[in-house]
Amino acid sequence: MDLASVIHPLLALTLAPLMLGVINRVKACVAGRSGPSVFQTYRDLRKLLAKGAVYSKTTTWVFRAAPPVTLAAILVTVLLLPLGSTAALVAFPGDLVLLAYLLGLARFFIVIGALDTGSSFEGMGASREVQFSALAEPVLLLALAALARETGSASLSEIYAGITATVWAQAGASLAMVIAALLAVFLAENARIPVDDPNTHLELTMIHEVMVLDNSGPDLAFIVYGASVKLWVLGSLLVGLMTPVRSEHVWLDTPVFLLGMFILAVLTGIIESTMARLRLLRVPQMLVGGGALAVFALVLVLR
Repeated sequence: MDLASVIHPLLALTLAPLMLGVINRVKACVAGRSGPSVFQTYRDLRKLLAKGAVYSKTTTWVFRAAPPVTLAAILVTVLLLPLGSTAALVAFPGDLVLLAYLLGLARFFIVIGALDTGSSFEGMGASREVQFSALAEPVLLLALAALARETGSASLSEIYAGITATVWAQAGASLAMVIAALLAVFLAENARIPVDDPNTHLELTMIHEVMVLDNSGPDLAFIVYGASVKLWVLGSLLVGLMTPVRSEHVWLDTPVFLLGMFILAVLTGIIESTMARLRLLRVPQMLVGGGALAVFALVLVLR
């Protein structure tokens, strides 16, 4: 095992909540408020872990198993992510499919956990989550397929190691469309504006938040932490494309990657501050548009 491959999982596990803090701080600054500390998510997680969990009498073992299983599935995806030219801790041909399946597994358990409560509100949120994920997952797979065809590899480590400045000069149009498609997936999968508002408390307009209304204590901490790691995972796929710096030295690639993640967090905060939440009927149109861009990118690389 290459010790350099351990750096990205460690960064993801420790800095993922910080990314949420940066997004919230940017939103506060744009609104003219001082806002919470960028470390507020860490404080919230510590507070939730110190509390006890409360379970409804209508729930079964499914509700209790959903948060830890969801978190475990998302944590495994971190092992598949490369850092610049440094291979991932777990890398093999076809690992990009495993990445998509693990994200789907995490979503499946959070959805059935919401349905297990018997709440009509949480069932509504679960149905919306499934509907949008049915559109977002093909976009993710098509975008990764375009990258695999361009680099001639089905492994995420080899794909991202092959995205260099030379490749950008040759296939810049297709890579730009892949980035736009992945950005749509990034916002939808992480329940960010314009798809969903993570700060709302109106059940009729929520998607992700309404599914976890009955979770509390450590279970809610697992869900919040899992959501932050998922934000990091999908953000890494974007940043790896937008920063084609491959020095083959992890100590040089890491600062560039972290700078890219910071810029992505700032960009997300600006998007959420300047855009309104889309009507639910418009969200599928956005995801279909991202799918069309991914298809065009795949067509271009197949020529």
